[in-house]
Amino acid sequence: MIRFLVRRVLQGLLVIWFITLILFATFYIAPSNVAQTLGGRQATPQTIALINQRLGLDRPLYEQYLSFVGNALRGDLGYDYYKQIPVTQVIAEALPKTLSIAIGAAIIWLIIGVTNGVLSATRPRSFLDRGLTVFALFFYSMPTFLLGLLLLFFLYFQLTLAGVKIFPAGGFVPFSASPGQWLLHMILPWITVALVSAAAYTRLTRTSMLEVLGEDYIRTARSKGLSERRVVLRHGLRSGLTPVVTQFGIDVAGLVGGVIVTEQVFSIDGLGRTSVTAITQQDQPVIIGIALLGTVAVVVANILVDIAYAFLDPRVRLN
Repeated sequence: MIRFLVRRVLQGLLVIWFITLILFATFYIAPSNVAQTLGGRQATPQTIALINQRLGLDRPLYEQYLSFVGNALRGDLGYDYYKQIPVTQVIAEALPKTLSIAIGAAIIWLIIGVTNGVLSATRPRSFLDRGLTVFALFFYSMPTFLLGLLLLFFLYFQLTLAGVKIFPAGGFVPFSASPGQWLLHMILPWITVALVSAAAYTRLTRTSMLEVLGEDYIRTARSKGLSERRVVLRHGLRSGLTPVVTQFGIDVAGLVGGVIVTEQVFSIDGLGRTSVTAITQQDQPVIIGIALLGTVAVVVANILVDIAYAFLDPRVRLN
């Protein structure tokens, strides 16, 4: 088990190193004037000179790369010359907002998707199965921005016109400031992300469970007189969750990089909205910082998925 985990961690570190090479080549080698690119279109000559001095752009490329990696390892992701603050501060302000959406929505869609998938698989071709299939196809085909706007229209605008003020129009309130307001501001974004994602998990869980429930060991468990509930939940679901775990790790890691559409619809300045603004302004240090954060999130998520595999299926550890 230890060798398995060490191998996965080393592979993850190799991927992160490779991504740093790509980012360095993209932002430090490809541009003809790196300092101007990093400083943005509004950078003054004094700012450009300061960037050249701080980044050592007059040194050989290998020294620049080592400085780039060393700074990143120390938590120095550069300086946002638009806001005049470090990139780490920009990320620190945006990350809690994105995590609030991602974690809450992930819990909801996982519960809905897995529950619906198991119900569909245990009652194939029934009215319930067909109804849940329609539910999955409907929300899977629904664009995220459209669902978010519909929720705002009916649950905010129409209710407010009727004199019932429950949900806010958007924005973000920190949990530390007011847990109740934080929850109210998060409910609609959670529902928006969760319903769209839960549809895919319903179909994925159903397909996996139908395959698992047809295996010989499931028939053996039934022949021993075990209850159907125990057969499905203890023996079938454990094996059927492996593809769900894979998809879950990828989706959550992607959300950590920014829930772009949802943040735009609900006016939440998370990582997604911040990255869009940075790209529009050509704010390269912020783009680099968010890209590195997204890379680490994906690698960590994949390592956690491999660990979950090892517990769900002992055969993985032997391979």
